Amino acid sequence: MLRTLGFCVEKMASSLLGAGTGVFVTRGRVLRGVPVAMYPGTIYQADEPIFFQSIRNPFVFRCIDGVLIDGNDKGLSRLVFRSCSGRDRLGPFRLSDSSWLTPCPANPLAVGQYVNNCSNENAANVCYQELDVPEDFPIELLQYLPNVNYISNTQRRLRCVVLVSLRDINMGEELFSNYYTIVHDY
Repeated sequence: MLRTLGFCVEKMASSLLGAGTGVFVTRGRVLRGVPVAMYPGTIYQADEPIFFQSIRNPFVFRCIDGVLIDGNDKGLSRLVFRSCSGRDRLGPFRLSDSSWLTPCPANPLAVGQYVNNCSNENAANVCYQELDVPEDFPIELLQYLPNVNYISNTQRRLRCVVLVSLRDINMGEELFSNYYTIVHDY
């Protein structure tokens, strides 16, 4: 990945006391305005059930329009994602990437759910960018997107949330976002 993007990001123990896991730039340098991570998970529309999956789940991301992304890689959330991902195929093509649930993800940027919130001591260096995958997106590339719709419906476009760097980020730095700021809704 270093050759194609110029950097690598990995999840590891956060520099924040008691925060658990964080995401760090482990190789290279991220330039300002570059997508540095993706928020993987199951996409729920506002009218779809998520009650049981949401219990004690800190990885549910709420989009501006009320769409939810469940990025939990454990428990019921993991089972739901695997089920929906296994369901969606078009001929030989998988329509999502479930490898973010394994130790060897096909898309190494699928770690956005582990980016911690900024603080007075650690300013935000990334922000959230919501986007809907265009209808003309190449079908053979969908297998690298770590998101899947909860209900299979060809009328609903796939929602993705990427984390974009607000400034240049050097090797060794942890990524921090502002949980209450989204740059733009597309």
